[in-house]
Amino acid sequence: MSRLDSEDRKSITKAMSIFSQLAITAVVCIVFGLLIGIGLDRLFNTSPLFLIIFSLLGCVASIKAMVEIARKI
Repeated sequence: MSRLDSEDRKSITKAMSIFSQLAITAVVCIVFGLLIGIGLDRLFNTSPLFLIIFSLLGCVASIKAMVEIARKI
């Protein structure tokens, strides 16, 4: 088994950091949308309406954020 040189380590580290940034961004956007939807549904007593709307908005926001991150690469 061959050892990795410093350039390979740097590229692997960079790829892992980008991947983790994408994953964290997606999870945070979706969870934030879900929490807002649940809170508004409890506030206005409209069971799944705001949950569906804000979970979809969270998904759209996560896709948009991931595209912006990918453009920076």
